[in-house]
Amino acid sequence: MGAGGHERHGAGQQRPLGRAVAASGEQDAGVAEAARRIEDGVPPSLKFRVFATTADLAALAGWVSHDSGRYATAQRYWSYGIYAAGEAGQRDRGVEIVTRMSHQMIYLGHPRDALGLLGIAAKKATLPATRALVASQTGRVHAALGDEHQADRHLGAADDLVADGLGDVPGWVAYFDAAEHAGARTVSARDLTQTSHDRSRRPASRHFTDAIALRRPGFDRVKGMDHVGLAAALFDEGEPEQGTTAAQQALEEAARVDSTLVASRLNTLLAAARPYGTAAVEEVRTRVADLAASRPTTVAA
Repeated sequence: MGAGGHERHGAGQQRPLGRAVAASGEQDAGVAEAARRIEDGVPPSLKFRVFATTADLAALAGWVSHDSGRYATAQRYWSYGIYAAGEAGQRDRGVEIVTRMSHQMIYLGHPRDALGLLGIAAKKATLPATRALVASQTGRVHAALGDEHQADRHLGAADDLVADGLGDVPGWVAYFDAAEHAGARTVSARDLTQTSHDRSRRPASRHFTDAIALRRPGFDRVKGMDHVGLAAALFDEGEPEQGTTAAQQALEEAARVDSTLVASRLNTLLAAARPYGTAAVEEVRTRVADLAASRPTTVAA
């Protein structure tokens, strides 16, 4: 899965580390205060507003924690957010938060756990936007597992829902659009390239190009990840010259965004460039390694 509601709420913007840590602390404090007030009792007239706002705070705090590498903390926030969404009567809001949890499971290398979460979410999703989101991410997980048939089936279902129009989309899932789904297709195409014997499949680099073209202004982090992914895909596809050119642009963007998610995509680029020994590629590898070292993570995404 590429982006999330975190983009709409500022976590995807270019931001120095100090501001990121400060923002994380503010969100932690906000969720803690909301939880304390809930424990003190919520008047029936305010129940929906209080719990809906708490769900929003927990979803955002969870994503900032995830993007900062605090994975256990993210999981706790999201669990609380699902509870709050249920108390607010926002069934699909809870579904959206479950997809965030499943994204983290994919990221940490537990795709079957992600599928379990998405199976639950699929049974509860009612809105076209959340149904499309779940289908898109489910296809992404099947691709990570090398299941080409199931990946195509679920990604195709999301294609149809997006093409039909997602209707009146609530603000908390408004980030999911054609660009976000294209992002899921990019990494799915990349993963399936490793296992598929079907050489007629569209190259992953073309999917990354589509996703970049569709991204709206303000989605700096995911757009940066798309550019890094494009460069890695070109190297994987045996196009080192194009990969080098794409990598130069990608690194300029990645250097401006503080995110462990971007760093994990840099690890993927580093691995993709490793087979090539030209001076230009060596320069790219050095720059990638230096940038990745400044935001250390062992994950490659």
